[in-house]
Amino acid sequence: MEKYVGQSLPSNKVKPATPVSLLNIISLLIICLNMETFGFDVVETARILRRDFDRRAAALGATRAQWRVLARLSRRDGMRQVDIADDLDVEPITLCRMVDRLEEAGLVERRKDEEDRRAWRIHLTDKARPVLAELQDIGIAMHRDALAGISPEERRQALSVMARIRDNLSKGGAGAVRKAI
Repeated sequence: MEKYVGQSLPSNKVKPATPVSLLNIISLLIICLNMETFGFDVVETARILRRDFDRRAAALGATRAQWRVLARLSRRDGMRQVDIADDLDVEPITLCRMVDRLEEAGLVERRKDEEDRRAWRIHLTDKARPVLAELQDIGIAMHRDALAGISPEERRQALSVMARIRDNLSKGGAGAVRKAI
């Protein structure tokens, strides 16, 4: 945190803090001051990975959110729209707009769910396959560059630690946030 002390946002971007947002900021600062920077480092690394992927994929012309939908469908084609929204942690209406754009581009198609007439299943089209192949190539190159100089053993250890952290937090273990009284 010391490297950020004294820095401020440009005055045209500063918004007055509401009591709730100020409380959230203070809470986060208290947590951050009493903890290692691990969480910050994970988030910052993920942000840089996303930015780098966006830069590399810009020539293909879709948003990161749309690529996430395509990538999810490449693993499980024909998912229900509501399940995709849940997996990607977005609101169903937000996903609906993403699917609308992908459908307009001819990359996906909606089909009625045979088991639930209120639901839609989303399927990749043949036009999406070469786009996904390009995205995969971009991802492979990005990961190769990101992991340069990191041994296979270090990679396995990092993945193992991340899996244990996810497991700890998903089970509501010792590291889970408890409800305020």
